[in-house]
Amino acid sequence: MVEQVYKGNRQNNYFVKKSWEHMCDGFYRKTGLKWDKDQLKSRYAVLRKQYATLKSLLGRGGFTWDETTGTITASEKAWTEIIKELPDAESLRTSGCPIYKKLCTIFSESVTNGKHDQSAEVGEKTPSKINQTTPLSLQQQSSSESEEADDVTENQDKGQQPSTPMTGTTRKRGRKGIDDAIAEAILEMATASKMRTTAIQQLNAAKYSVTKCIKLLDEMQGVDEKLYLAALEMFNKPLAREIFLSLRGDKRLTWLHRKVLGEAHLPY
Repeated sequence: MVEQVYKGNRQNNYFVKKSWEHMCDGFYRKTGLKWDKDQLKSRYAVLRKQYATLKSLLGRGGFTWDETTGTITASEKAWTEIIKELPDAESLRTSGCPIYKKLCTIFSESVTNGKHDQSAEVGEKTPSKINQTTPLSLQQQSSSESEEADDVTENQDKGQQPSTPMTGTTRKRGRKGIDDAIAEAILEMATASKMRTTAIQQLNAAKYSVTKCIKLLDEMQGVDEKLYLAALEMFNKPLAREIFLSLRGDKRLTWLHRKVLGEAHLPY
């Protein structure tokens, strides 16, 4: 993304279509993930929104970001008030933001953790910083603007140069640092998302296991061999296990008869 900015292919948060194609190729080389344009744009927008939300918290006072752990600390009252105003802050409260320093590098800001400021190391010069007093709603709007990239033609941006002059060495150093940060931040987000999905799947598998179903089946009265064996076959389906375990005890036998043997075999 930064490379396309330095080439003059972005103005006011808009990228031309060809620029996104180059960025997708670059992201694949860095991470091994073959994401298309929409996936990359979506993740980039999420990162910007997360960054803008945390930046807003730290700018209000009373919130501290720990660079070592990535956690964000504040009083219970402060969290309650901010979550009412910014619901997205709830995820920051529970998960923190370990990649905030990288997000500051991506968006060319200094890192503020409530204790000290640390300038983003992106070379001898960096692009202009986002106005510290910009309202959160306007900062988040810029992420949606970037998703309208295809509306901008290459002819509109052709020949335009970055507003801040840079030497070739500075561009290379800055581009490499921020490109790496973007790739790492998005990769960490993708990895974390995959880990959460896996954890949820494992939790559900344990909660609605075949073993639990069989244990309950063994405890039930009025289950003959034919119904028993048919139920075991049905327990191969995750949804069937979940329904069986979620039903009240007095409803399980009726449900089994209906699902396994049909209406004619319902116990009356």
